[in-house]
Amino acid sequence: MNTDHRLGFSPLEGEFELDALPVEGSMPMWLRGTLFRNGPGTWGAGRTRMRHWFDGLAMLHRFGFHGGRVSYANKYLRSPQYLHVQRKGRIGYGEFATDPCRSIFKRLTSAFSPQFGSNASVSVHKLAGRFVALTETPLPVEFDPETLQTVGVIEYEDNVQGIGTSPHPHNDPKTGEAFNTITHFSRHCSYKIFRIAAQAGAPRREVMAEIPASEPAYMHSFGLTKHYVVLAEYPLVVNPAKMLLTGKPYAENLQWKPERPTRFHAVNKESGVLVGSWETEAFFAFHHVNAFEKGGEIVVDLLAYPDDAVIQDHYMDALLSHEAPTAAAELRRYRLRPGGSASYEVLTGEPLELPRINYDAHNGRDYSYVYGIGQNRITQGWPDRLVKVDVRNGSTRTWCEDGCYPGEPVFIPAPNGQGEDSGVILSVVLDTAAGTSFLLVMNASSFTEEARARVPHHIPFGFHGQHFG
Repeated sequence: MNTDHRLGFSPLEGEFELDALPVEGSMPMWLRGTLFRNGPGTWGAGRTRMRHWFDGLAMLHRFGFHGGRVSYANKYLRSPQYLHVQRKGRIGYGEFATDPCRSIFKRLTSAFSPQFGSNASVSVHKLAGRFVALTETPLPVEFDPETLQTVGVIEYEDNVQGIGTSPHPHNDPKTGEAFNTITHFSRHCSYKIFRIAAQAGAPRREVMAEIPASEPAYMHSFGLTKHYVVLAEYPLVVNPAKMLLTGKPYAENLQWKPERPTRFHAVNKESGVLVGSWETEAFFAFHHVNAFEKGGEIVVDLLAYPDDAVIQDHYMDALLSHEAPTAAAELRRYRLRPGGSASYEVLTGEPLELPRINYDAHNGRDYSYVYGIGQNRITQGWPDRLVKVDVRNGSTRTWCEDGCYPGEPVFIPAPNGQGEDSGVILSVVLDTAAGTSFLLVMNASSFTEEARARVPHHIPFGFHGQHFG
């Protein structure tokens, strides 16, 4: 039986629209709406070969639910990068670890006046009433939720400057406004925290706080509590002056400096005042799980790596070798106390990534459960299981099947559900034996399978998605 995870890094060239997928098991009749998934569809771009998992050309996937039926469609995002590849047969814009061949003059010009290919392959969000695909460059790409057709790059109606932004904005549960961060590279670098109003229309970023940074850190996500925006500033940094001169893509300008601490910064959401900063030992993380306030402390749960090896593990040469990545993230709870002291505890021994919670009910609040993908602690191969962790006692439940590699588990609450975990988990699973993928529907409480809907082709490994009812 073929159990090779590398099928997940092979391209999906076709675009399909299927009214009904074959369903095994019992699909919950209450499950409605649409699950959008985002991720690379191919790592080939004409004469260019993308060098990193994060660089593949964006492809959207749509699973629709109604009356126990599941529909499916997929389509490449017609980003400026995608269109350039179609016209020229090569990439025209820099990606995370892949850069077009350019003269030193063009590199310097691009650095001072950056152009973005908006290859938004990381996540999906609803921003000011629009459905958008996001990545770490600051311009979201709008798409039609019914057809997946690309509407176009959204130009913000403001003059906020910056290059690196988080593809994981947070929505305030009261106002609906979105909070996010952007890093400004210049002689005087800084992290800017901004908000975007919830009402439909042309989105405008309002900067509420700015934190100076001599060598900006790579930050993929952040935390939001009832009163605070919480940044974790890791010692994985970029020297802006050196970046201008190297001619290398962003990832190859990152420097791991373990002699430096990781710093947490908390900014008041209303006033924009920096209320505190805390230093801890050096570590790196892609994903925050949740953050909340309790007993005068700020609690931050995230998935920590001891260093930046995980980024090297996800270069395509490493992924397509016979040895899968070995870096594993540790679920840690950091407690940030008044006066500047901080400490952490490990919440489970299970490796975890791509974490999700009952977001609408518990983001920014105390909670019990996190769901993610996990890996065998002995072989430490490519993640091959779904994991549910009770963060209050460290207990876990898992789902795995030979030759299957699940993606991010998205939690959907059941109507009138009585508990935090009343609902289902949706995960796109690669079935290497069949050479196809299926959508797995799990009972989130018992963590047992309820149904699966099989797609007639494989879906390459992607990153994040959202369900909209």
